[in-house]
Amino acid sequence: MARGKLRIYLGAAPGVGKTYAMLAEAHRRVERGTDCVVAFVEHHNRPRTEVMLHGLEQIPRQELEYRETVFTEMDVDAVLRRAPAVALVDELPHTNVPGSRNAKRWQDVEELLAAGIDVITTVNIQHLESLGDVVESITGVRQRETVPDEVVRRADQIELVDMSPQALRRRMAHGNIYKADKVDAALSNYFRPGNLTALRELALLWTADRVDEYLQQYRGEHNIRSTWQARERIVVGLTGGPEGRTLIRRATRLAEKGAGGEVLAVYISRSDGLSSASPKELAVQRTLVEDLGGTFHHVVGDDIPQALLEFARGVNATQIVLGASRRKSWQYIFGPGVSATVAVQSGPDLDVHIVTHEEVARGRGLPVARGARLGRSRTIWGWLTAVAGPALLTLLLTNVQADLGLANDMLLFLTLTVAAALLGGLFPALASAAFGSLLLNYYFTQPLHRLTIADPKNIVAIVIFVSVAVSVASVVDLAARRTQQAARLRAESEILSFLAGSVLRGETSLEALLERVRETFAMESVALLERESDVDPWSCAGSVGGGVPPARPDDADVDMPVGDRMALALTGRVLPAEDRRVLGAFAAQAAVVLDRQRLVGQAEQARQLAEGNRIRTALLAAVSHDLRTPLAAIKASVTSLRSDDVEWSDEDEDELLASIEEGTDRLDHLVGNLLDMSRLQTGTVTPLIREIDLDEVVPMALGGVPEDSVLLDVPEDLPMVAVDPGLLERAVANIVENAVKYSPDGERVLVSADAIGDRVEVRVVDRGPGVPDEAKERIFAPFQRHGDAPRGAGVGLGLAVARGFTEAMGGTLTAEDTPGGGLTMMLTVRTAPGQAVMRPELPSTAMS
Repeated sequence: MARGKLRIYLGAAPGVGKTYAMLAEAHRRVERGTDCVVAFVEHHNRPRTEVMLHGLEQIPRQELEYRETVFTEMDVDAVLRRAPAVALVDELPHTNVPGSRNAKRWQDVEELLAAGIDVITTVNIQHLESLGDVVESITGVRQRETVPDEVVRRADQIELVDMSPQALRRRMAHGNIYKADKVDAALSNYFRPGNLTALRELALLWTADRVDEYLQQYRGEHNIRSTWQARERIVVGLTGGPEGRTLIRRATRLAEKGAGGEVLAVYISRSDGLSSASPKELAVQRTLVEDLGGTFHHVVGDDIPQALLEFARGVNATQIVLGASRRKSWQYIFGPGVSATVAVQSGPDLDVHIVTHEEVARGRGLPVARGARLGRSRTIWGWLTAVAGPALLTLLLTNVQADLGLANDMLLFLTLTVAAALLGGLFPALASAAFGSLLLNYYFTQPLHRLTIADPKNIVAIVIFVSVAVSVASVVDLAARRTQQAARLRAESEILSFLAGSVLRGETSLEALLERVRETFAMESVALLERESDVDPWSCAGSVGGGVPPARPDDADVDMPVGDRMALALTGRVLPAEDRRVLGAFAAQAAVVLDRQRLVGQAEQARQLAEGNRIRTALLAAVSHDLRTPLAAIKASVTSLRSDDVEWSDEDEDELLASIEEGTDRLDHLVGNLLDMSRLQTGTVTPLIREIDLDEVVPMALGGVPEDSVLLDVPEDLPMVAVDPGLLERAVANIVENAVKYSPDGERVLVSADAIGDRVEVRVVDRGPGVPDEAKERIFAPFQRHGDAPRGAGVGLGLAVARGFTEAMGGTLTAEDTPGGGLTMMLTVRTAPGQAVMRPELPSTAMS
């Protein structure tokens, strides 16, 4: 079942007339014979809106009791049982009463769309999820009822219902929106001129971005590449703190200001796995960014600023959004912070936005987490403490007049050993214990300044000192190694959890998975290699990153085999052995994704075979039915002419011969279309592209229709086109014959052409009954005839053949409504190289 279409009336504020416009559209559709019902419309006691409900079928609402009060909501089951063509559903962001089928009304609408029901609905700009913060800052009111931007952006049509702030305030003052007792409060609060102006600007900007998306889609469909703009990619750096939600919404607004903007939220965890990030908060932020149309990424890196910049440059980002530091002022002694470092190192190719938030300067804990990878600086400090510490302590104790005693001296040296263990690990601590024991023996044990010990008790004390120092160092080192193992396992579990989530979500893009591997392990390139047998050469099934992928696993810096005939090859650096376990999981998933893609391809081939069988079945039906009529007419005419029982007059013979000629022409046309459709289905159509003038082809395509039925307007100064003349002539002929067939008597079909950019458009305009939007694609399917086809209308292959021939030449064929009634066929082909005409690309009025 085809999914229904969604049309949204978007307004800047309550009262601009969204519901009224929706009901007016419903009346227009009902007048045209469309099955349209009111699923849920709230008129809010506005007389003009209430009047518009008259004459429209309304589905009874569902009554729900909540906290001893009865509420009414849309009855989704009743609408599904009624199964209208179009349903009107007001207030898309509305929150349903507890106990309803869904929590939000937009979820109810999704069910109707999935059932094939077209939906017309309304929404105000302040209810969009990404604009919640900015609307609150403008109006001082936090919108509790919101709808994800992606739901609105997926709409097939978005129409802006606009009204100036002054006109809206006049409507308010006249009592057309709220009751009289609420007018003064509304005008002095939410409906202030400044608020309405700002909300109107938000609505206009958001709608303009939607128009840009439509324009990009239009250019992509018509292969317009010359004026394609660079895409904005905005990376949001997340720390796992609560400020992440503000950053995501801010980045989404930045992306929406540029057409086609993309938001990539990235959380960078250290390889030791120790961080203050809340898994629950990260899950919430991940859901938020995906609801707003962005993507979430998890990257491992010890140098967070460098990892963030590498990720941004790896995805060709243009902007980075970071939150202002949560550090307290005294914590800056440990470094400038991630935001400042990224801003300094970003260079001229990346814009860095540092966003303030409520968590600024509230602190984030001491930056001294004890990870297993101690780092170079801590190792140096550990060795300095182990070597210089005992020497300085000896110098201090030898210059102090008071004798502290050997026991106290040993405790001081033991303290240095423990400090060296905490800073540098096992080996600095052992060095400190050995060096300290020598100094104790030489300077503090009788006889002094000799490496001999006179008192056996001192020997025991020094041995105990060394044993305790070694034990403490061992315990500290063991704890560090256990911390390393636990931290690494935590990091691995986070990555594997994400990988498992991607499997459950059904992500099937091999390139996306390989890119995730490259990001996670900070590699230059990643490729999945395979071969048919052990002796066959390796081939690349997919690769990402710069440079040429390795031809063999042995040529890569890291290779991870997947079975006997597949391997994941990475270049850039050598990975430690402990990372190969996670890499193995990625490799196994890559093999699964590749198999899934191939299964999808095989399923598509099976679908095409099934479609071919359906075509052949329909072909047999057409041959047995539609071809029988002209054959019967020819047979009857020939039999009559050969009959000796009747003497035919000249007029009767001419009529019978004309019937034979007409039947033969119909047979020739039907057989030609059947053969052409067979060629298209088997993929044997090979266009012979050459440069030719359009006015040499189009007139020849009009030979099959009466001369007075077509008005031709093809300028002689059009640029030459690169087409197959035979295929183009056949396509235009089929389109024109179809238009003439459905045109009213006395109405001429207009065939015109014009050059736009690097293409030429041929328009075939008729004034027939037209085709509804939901059937505009179906009329191009084989053996499809819309409505009540005239007698002898053929087997429904003309438009299918025309589109097939047009696409084989690299063109497009689409159907549009003719202003005032009828159907316009738009056939677009490429101009010959060097023949493009520079003309405006934008239509005079943009669709929304």
